[in-house]
Amino acid sequence: MSHSGLLQQLIQGFCCLPGVGPKSAQRMAFHLLQRDKQGARYLAETLLDAVERMGHCSRCRTLTEKPLCSICEDRSRDHSQLCIVETPADVYAVDQATVFKGFFFVLHGHLSPLDGIGPEELGLQQLESLLVAGSIVELILATNTTVEGEATAHYIGEMARKRSIRTTRIAQGVPLGGELEYIDSGTMSHAFSGRKEI
Repeated sequence: MSHSGLLQQLIQGFCCLPGVGPKSAQRMAFHLLQRDKQGARYLAETLLDAVERMGHCSRCRTLTEKPLCSICEDRSRDHSQLCIVETPADVYAVDQATVFKGFFFVLHGHLSPLDGIGPEELGLQQLESLLVAGSIVELILATNTTVEGEATAHYIGEMARKRSIRTTRIAQGVPLGGELEYIDSGTMSHAFSGRKEI
């Protein structure tokens, strides 16, 4: 039986989510339409609201609906530590799973010359401005442990070294080739407590 019209559009809409194939998308669509129309309305309204109102924090570049995110607005956090991550999902993963109470900087990717992603696309000029400001004592590199993530960490580490800023890299417990948003909280906590100087 082939589906057309709105039902097929809804199924295709769910397929855009990571890890959701046609069968899972079909189950989600039927569930919402048959058993949870109120949940479907809430999901649709919230998604539209988020798409319209969410932007990037002017300081750390994570997702927020205000000029500064709640982490950057928090005066109790440690201004001397800055954690570099690849995505806003990584900010969430690190903040939820560790005792880290410093600030973040989101690259929105990693260096990849073959894909046309260089320092400018990652906002490294803005990062350089934060390093020049002088309040950062430790830079924690929490990029993914992929080849690109390691190259990005090395590049940023050299930027910090020129300014004599202590630079550490999370290592223990994060598998080679792993991505932070998929790491469990125990592993993430262990990785942060066991970070090393680079």
